[in-house]
Amino acid sequence: MMNVLLFGSLAVYFVAIVLQFSSSIFKKEKLKSAAWWVLIVAFAFHTAFIVVRGIVAKRLPLSNQFEFATAFAWGVSLLYIFVHLRFKIDWIGNFAIPAAFLLFSYAALVTPREITEMMPALRSAWFGLHIGAAVFSYASFAISACMGIRYLWQCKKGADETSAAMKQIDYLSYRMIAFGFLMLTVVILSGCVWAEQAWSTFWSWDPKETWALITWIMYAIYLHQRLRKKWQGKRMAWFAVIAIICVLFTFAGVNLLLPGLHSYA
Repeated sequence: MMNVLLFGSLAVYFVAIVLQFSSSIFKKEKLKSAAWWVLIVAFAFHTAFIVVRGIVAKRLPLSNQFEFATAFAWGVSLLYIFVHLRFKIDWIGNFAIPAAFLLFSYAALVTPREITEMMPALRSAWFGLHIGAAVFSYASFAISACMGIRYLWQCKKGADETSAAMKQIDYLSYRMIAFGFLMLTVVILSGCVWAEQAWSTFWSWDPKETWALITWIMYAIYLHQRLRKKWQGKRMAWFAVIAIICVLFTFAGVNLLLPGLHSYA
């Protein structure tokens, strides 16, 4: 059942990607509408997979790299759906749907999918808040990077940076980063309290902790420059795109290259 939902979700995401790009190439509204509804089906399958895995595991399905990567991809899809409905923009699907697909593919094809017992250190009331906030933080940063790519692409095509459309992209990217920064702050603070309970220390300079702090500092610099220096436009789009590299390293690179207390996630 779970494998059907897992690979079924991946297949439907891929169909959504094909339809989304086809709608952009051929300028067909029917293809655009089809891509949207296929994405909704993929998201429903994706959600069902997470729910079923949680039921089978008898816990929140967020305790290892496969489960977190799956939730990360789900968060990207959810935020794309929110942005699409709230702001009536569909171009972000050209970036967000492939991002969700690649993250989900990484989870399904690279990381171990076995259901394992939760480590003693994870059995805490802080588990859901800490990991759930990380999912939405990373997803928000991913969506902001998608918007940054769109902004830079439009600039390359000669778009007027003072136009309403370009200002909207810039502002939405900023709002996503602000939300992601808030969630990452929750991640770090809840992690400190949890670490004190689990290991009798608020901070141990574990590689995952250190890179989470580096990521937090990077986005704090973005918000400082945005709010105090009034930076906008192309330079902030570049910042959003480059900063996602730090997020991805914190997400996966640390586990592969710098094992520590968080190696299970």
